[in-house]
Amino acid sequence: MFDDIRPYNDSEVKSVVHSLIAEQEFIDAIAVFSLPKTFSTFPAFARLIVKFKIKQKARKFNCVDDIQRYVSRFLNALVKSTITSLTHSGLANIPTNKPCLFISNHRDIVLDVALINYVLHDNNCSTVEAAVGDNLLSKQWVADLMRVNKSFIVKRNEKTKRAMLTASKQLSAYILHSLTDKKQNIWIAQKEGRAKDGIDKTNAALISMLLLNKSKDQSIADYLEQLNIIPVSISYEFDPCDQHKAKELAKMQTEGSYEKQEHEDLHSITQGIVGHKGHVHLAFGEAIQGDYIDSKAIAAAIDQQIIGNYHVFSSNKNAYEYLQSGDLCALENLTARFENLSSQEKSLLIQMYANPVIAKHQMI
Repeated sequence: MFDDIRPYNDSEVKSVVHSLIAEQEFIDAIAVFSLPKTFSTFPAFARLIVKFKIKQKARKFNCVDDIQRYVSRFLNALVKSTITSLTHSGLANIPTNKPCLFISNHRDIVLDVALINYVLHDNNCSTVEAAVGDNLLSKQWVADLMRVNKSFIVKRNEKTKRAMLTASKQLSAYILHSLTDKKQNIWIAQKEGRAKDGIDKTNAALISMLLLNKSKDQSIADYLEQLNIIPVSISYEFDPCDQHKAKELAKMQTEGSYEKQEHEDLHSITQGIVGHKGHVHLAFGEAIQGDYIDSKAIAAAIDQQIIGNYHVFSSNKNAYEYLQSGDLCALENLTARFENLSSQEKSLLIQMYANPVIAKHQMI
């Protein structure tokens, strides 16, 4: 019933890892991160080193947990090299006796859920199964890498409304199955696509999808008790993809549309991973409970927590101050982000950083 979207099982790990090792693009991606200087000068030699090391490690990969332990080493190195400090709050809101459906704002394709997993694992909590859109899986090795690391697929490219409804019902059923039968934590972003403008808003359609599996005689309150939704607010001092986001928004303004280049999402993933993020804060909210009227009301309750728990950094405050006063001195810590940007793109980047502060003020 779920074979085409579920994460890979322990029994599938060895064959998937074997196919990944044979993919040069996968080896290159590891080499760029782990041996950047060697790869830029002697790429063939760097590939040999990476492939040899992964083959050695792969002999001990017998289950998904083995994969996650190996990935955690890279994540630990990434946090140390690209994040000034990683802080968190609200872990006490996570129950120890039942799994959670974490719904967070969405700023980075990979890092959002990776950092949630990092904090959970570091505090002896179970990591999540993560929702990933099939639009990101343009290459089979990427899909394999995601699914062997506890990701499940969200189908977004179905051709007809009937097919989309079928896919939504399957996804809703899988999420409930994973929470209640597998006792597995789940993560899904509050909306499709990253918040490129810095405005975090939950798509009510996501909540409608989650409610598709609710029986007619079950109250929304009872179903929410089963889902155990925990809103998570992820705050980045600096967005490593901010320049590209500003350019995309500018093109949308001037031309009315933006067409992604082939495999552009993979480039965004790489930039998000290796780019400097400054300080990062994760805030875990309280479970969404109560007999809400509809999906829009539930989405609004999630937004209230995500926006309310957002950690405002100096980059946000200074961008907001500039919009209020026009004082260029307020932008001192953002000027390094302006390189090679047009005046329109600079304005959009400033607005992107200011919008979380604006949202908090509007909420009050």
